[in-house]
Amino acid sequence: MPFAAGTICRARLTNGLVNNEGKGLLPSSRGVQRKISRRVKPLASWIVYYALLFSLCVSVGAGLLKADVDFSNYDTPLFQQIVNRIKAKVAARLGEGVNTQDRYFIVPFAFQKRWNNPQFSHSFISVIRVLADGKQPSLTPGFRRGRYKNRNFEAFTISWVPHDFGTNPVCVFDGFGSRIFPTWNKCPIVVGRNFRLDETLKVAMNDKSSVGMWGPYEIRKEAFDLGVKRKLLLDGGTIKYKADDRLTRKDRVAINCFHAMANLEELYPNGGFLGTGFRMWGINGTARVLIEYTKKVRNKGLLLEPVDIKKDLYGFVYAPERNSRGLYDPFPNASAYHQ
Repeated sequence: MPFAAGTICRARLTNGLVNNEGKGLLPSSRGVQRKISRRVKPLASWIVYYALLFSLCVSVGAGLLKADVDFSNYDTPLFQQIVNRIKAKVAARLGEGVNTQDRYFIVPFAFQKRWNNPQFSHSFISVIRVLADGKQPSLTPGFRRGRYKNRNFEAFTISWVPHDFGTNPVCVFDGFGSRIFPTWNKCPIVVGRNFRLDETLKVAMNDKSSVGMWGPYEIRKEAFDLGVKRKLLLDGGTIKYKADDRLTRKDRVAINCFHAMANLEELYPNGGFLGTGFRMWGINGTARVLIEYTKKVRNKGLLLEPVDIKKDLYGFVYAPERNSRGLYDPFPNASAYHQ
């Protein structure tokens, strides 16, 4: 019990300091000093106690319970840092043996800035297929392809945003009371586009955002197929984009980034306070998606490994200079980037 132990230590130290008061005083002034000492003792006790308590609080707030930002990959571009982490974790999951069948993974993402303004926040997800060793597979047209440690893979990203994302600000709420009443929101429906991972991260980097990722988590082929189906639906051009999609998602008119990736089974589930989507953006939004994945999808065996939404989150934070301080770091562990 660290708190109890700390309390005992503070009490002992306080008593020791108070009990040692008055030692070394001149004999001629003992009477006066005893009177002063009786007045000073309570005051000294409180001063010492609160000084120690305050110092403990400052130490915890300064990061004793949180790892410092890692600057070892500072000169590696953000996109490459993320790709390297994905490849290393997927390779560890696959192991060194022969991969006799295709394996599938998802990597949920989010980015946001300080204060988590929804206008500068985004949720997205990458889906990966690692091809079986020594087989000639049928590849999916339009997917990114690559090779890592003698293994081939293909991947795609669901990052549903306005077609001019990164060029013009995203309209989220416009008008008095629009956060509560969707009919009061003046933001228009716009043409949407599914951005690639590198395009999405470029916007995050230009905005100097903090980027978070979970996983990769292994999934079954059925889950991969649902992701492909969702991507094809978005790429089909029948659905548009609207950040506040409370009135448009059920009829498949327009949706936001959260509902584009939320739940592999249902098309557009509700989320946030009373289904309004309030505060469902950035890290909160993707965390909500993971809750839906683990509560609903995992029961049917589509997700093949456990998820710890808090501990699994790893971040990449913008730092203007190496070893910069005061960075916006909402993650338990993070790496710094500047390009």
